[in-house]
Amino acid sequence: MRLNRLFSGTAIAFALVLSACGGGGSGGDDTLTLRRGISAKVDTLDPHRSSAAWENIIIGDMFHGLMQHAPDGEVIPAMAASWETSEDGLIWTFTLRETTWSDGVPVTAGDFVYALRRIQDPAIASQYSSLLYIIKNAQALNEARVAPEELGVREIDDLTLEITLEEPAPYFLGLLTHYTTFPVPQHIVEQFGESWVQPDNIEVNGPYKLVYWVTGDQIVAEKNPLFYEADTLCFERVSYFELEDLAAVERRIEAGDLDINNDFDGGRKAELDRRFPGWARTTPGLLTTYWSFNSSEAPFDDVRVRKALAMAIDREFLVESVLTPGFVPAYNFVPPGIANYETDRPEVDWANTGRRERLMEARRLLEEAGYGPDNPLRFEYKHRSTGDNPKAAPVAQANWNEIAPWVDAQILRQDTKVLYADLRQSNFEVADGGWLADYNDPLNYLYLLDTDAGQQNYGNYSNAEYDGLLELASQERDLVKRAEIFAQAEQIMLEDYPITPMWFQVTKNLVDPALDGWAENAEDNHRSRWLCPAEAPEEATTSE
Repeated sequence: MRLNRLFSGTAIAFALVLSACGGGGSGGDDTLTLRRGISAKVDTLDPHRSSAAWENIIIGDMFHGLMQHAPDGEVIPAMAASWETSEDGLIWTFTLRETTWSDGVPVTAGDFVYALRRIQDPAIASQYSSLLYIIKNAQALNEARVAPEELGVREIDDLTLEITLEEPAPYFLGLLTHYTTFPVPQHIVEQFGESWVQPDNIEVNGPYKLVYWVTGDQIVAEKNPLFYEADTLCFERVSYFELEDLAAVERRIEAGDLDINNDFDGGRKAELDRRFPGWARTTPGLLTTYWSFNSSEAPFDDVRVRKALAMAIDREFLVESVLTPGFVPAYNFVPPGIANYETDRPEVDWANTGRRERLMEARRLLEEAGYGPDNPLRFEYKHRSTGDNPKAAPVAQANWNEIAPWVDAQILRQDTKVLYADLRQSNFEVADGGWLADYNDPLNYLYLLDTDAGQQNYGNYSNAEYDGLLELASQERDLVKRAEIFAQAEQIMLEDYPITPMWFQVTKNLVDPALDGWAENAEDNHRSRWLCPAEAPEEATTSE
């Protein structure tokens, strides 16, 4: 009987309870299982089609790229045994460790070449292809202007990979931890096409291999015995549950049916600390919540409208009274703590203006743009169904309606996956979103507003001066000068208001204290391979 049939039905054979040693469940088959909640529904596990942080939790458990994150967020080698860089910083040569896919077929430099060409294939329509435009001819390949063979990646031999960049990139090793750079098994992808990531077909080179996937039930991966460090894995199985309902998360923890969840209701942290001591984990993160304006359509093609709505939001009230403790108001886009940005940071010109003055100026701007009692401003704000976003939405609605009686803001709550799909298609007027750093560098945020960023540029912002500064910064090897150029670009973007930064986040996770190996990190990256059940304390004994 095939494994996917064994797991069928709602009465899963491995209904999980906390093991006696804590930190992980054991099922009816005595398989030590880690149970992870993820905050939204999984649409794909293909590294080239995904753009979701919650999907990365699973993808990163199954595939290994050249580099990886250690538990504390440090960038360390994975498939790369060693590497060399040319004097000009453009050519990187990697020697791969000898390992295989889960079916025993060797992983080669050719698999990396195939993968990096595949993500730029226009037919794939990857939402994340622009992240890799740093590779020579990547954008040209994505736009079908060059042949795949002209991409700056080359298999020198089975274990030697050469990557040529468009310009030096101080963040490149960090970028190589991202799932867009992972190899995929060419022999499997070509055999099964789009269904290659299904449990019956998939082969992986990482710690865990997919064995079961039913939306609304769970996703299950089991230890890959051919993973090059399989003997270091504590958990034989990882089960992932799609849990958008945070109240349901708490019920699962109370019932002993969950070990980790990648989100919690920030307003309930004190209550969570009381009910589940040691579970709620937060740390300053490289996470920005920002709201986008669809500047390609009226009325948001007018910068005065965008600025007015940005000014009216009471960020101080939100972070002090509504959102997760530790969040701070954002008046610029790139979060504090980012690497390679040691310079005077720009912010919006009204950051230190009082609330009353902000509302008065917002009204003035809208009246100047032609709005008033005879021409009311009506628009729709879409927000995600997860995290703190549903609590922030009615505050924003009230703030906007405070500008004047003729401002009519309506709010629409959407499934998180659906909202991001709408964002990528520019199917919105105003909408919220968040960005978690893919790599630790300001470019990872600022490139989102580049004209060539594709679907990640939700509101279709385009400013030639901004684009030119990003290009100039990318060519600058002096990190101080590079940071100064980035600051100039960010200032231009902030004055154009294609987005409005809202708040900088802390990471939010619920983690069973009976787990070892968890470490807080700003990237909020926590691979299952590092986690173990805590050892049970030895019972105290007394001598007679």
